[in-house]
Amino acid sequence: MKVELNPDKEVVKRIKEGLEMKDGYCPCKIGKLEENKCMCEEFKAQIADPEFEGFCHCMLYKKTL
Repeated sequence: MKVELNPDKEVVKRIKEGLEMKDGYCPCKIGKLEENKCMCEEFKAQIADPEFEGFCHCMLYKKTL
C-alpha cells in the first residue's frame, strides 16, 4: 500500500491553494470541522480499508495497493 500526491501537478497546486485559504481544511467540504482537516477522516478510513484503491475526495492524495 502506498499513499502519494496526485500525479497531476495542476490539481495538486489548486488543492494546496484551497487548503491554504481554508487554514488546512479540505477545500472540497463545507465547514471547518475537525474531521475535514487535511488529511481528512474520510480518507484515513479509506486508507485503512484494505480493499480501497483510489483518490481522496478532493483528488489531492491517491492510495494504491
